[in-house]
Amino acid sequence: MVLNIIWIAFFLIAFIIALIRLIAYGDIEVFPALIKSTFDMAESGFKISLYLTGAMTLWLGIMRIGEKGGVINMLSRALSPFFSKLFPGIPKDHPVTGSIVMNLAANMLGLDNAATPLGLKAMTQLQELNDKKDTASNSMIMFLVLNTSGLTIIPVTIMVYRAQLGAANPSDIFIPILISTFFSTIAGIIAVSLIQKINLLNKVVIAYLGSFTLIIAGIIYYFTQLPQEQIELVSSLAGNMILFTIIILFISLALFKRVNVYDAFIEGAKDGFKIAIKIIPYLIAILVAVGVFRTSGAMDFLVHGIAKFFSFFGVNTDFVDALPTAFMKPLSGSGARGMMIETMKSFGADSFAGRLACTVQGATDTTFYIIAVYFGSVGIRKTRHAVAAGLIADLAGIVAAIFVAYLFFH
Repeated sequence: MVLNIIWIAFFLIAFIIALIRLIAYGDIEVFPALIKSTFDMAESGFKISLYLTGAMTLWLGIMRIGEKGGVINMLSRALSPFFSKLFPGIPKDHPVTGSIVMNLAANMLGLDNAATPLGLKAMTQLQELNDKKDTASNSMIMFLVLNTSGLTIIPVTIMVYRAQLGAANPSDIFIPILISTFFSTIAGIIAVSLIQKINLLNKVVIAYLGSFTLIIAGIIYYFTQLPQEQIELVSSLAGNMILFTIIILFISLALFKRVNVYDAFIEGAKDGFKIAIKIIPYLIAILVAVGVFRTSGAMDFLVHGIAKFFSFFGVNTDFVDALPTAFMKPLSGSGARGMMIETMKSFGADSFAGRLACTVQGATDTTFYIIAVYFGSVGIRKTRHAVAAGLIADLAGIVAAIFVAYLFFH
């Protein structure tokens, strides 16, 4: 129901704004641009789905090797006390725990190519535990919000873009992103926990979250001790080395247990292909809606309105130049990335707006994209409080990014 309302609203708002542009300003190009946008975004959605097909075939094959080798069970047992509190609907030592851990680990390392297939695998396993197959379960919503909050330790891609656009220190947004995305994740967990009545003051939850906070603090400290020019190199090397080590570990343990590794890979890869094909209509639907909303000028109208609002109260509005990235982020990852690059090109990679846009880009993830893909892959139509909780996490990340950017860069 929520996605249905949002989808219709995007088209209606786009139509109204386009009609105003035509009648009031004589903009005869606006409606041809809207139609072009629908076809372009449909093509983009199909291309993304094709790309996901390859990535999912690979990673779900690797995951099946891990399952048969026992790695997933090991991860499940290690995190079972924490997940039993955060995901009370998941049985003890269920394989989905390992899939969730692998997905979140890939997200934290900035390895999107691995994170999405692993997340879809976890969502498929959660659907097996779901009594109402068309309605999101509590566990599904908590897992989805953890993804939409976009917890990222190593934002390699953003640093690469900054380097390409001439930033003096491409990695200077590393710590601001880490702080912002941490706030986003905590806000998402709190939002879902309040709705689902999960007790976060439990000593097990505090112990795990406290340990994780210490790990984040340690990573921040380590990178602050590195020379600026080495941060990007070390973070990129660490992320990809960890990922490949995981693959070798999966294969090694499977061999130790005398598993036919090749057959296990093929078995998992077949599932990846089926899920990727199922995603296509859901992905195209959300991308087309986002495309017409942006092309109509609705996004620009919203940004200018916010600028005038804060100016009226005498608030510094330097952050407004980065808001297009903030507004696009929950809607489209590629759209937000385009806005981030455009902001750096317009104002400079080392400008306040450029750095803030990069911080926002790394602070959260694409809520509507993730909902469309993850829920669409298992046929979920009733999202319950997933959208609201995801947007709360997004808002917390964006607000944190703005405050942190003023602290670090203004």
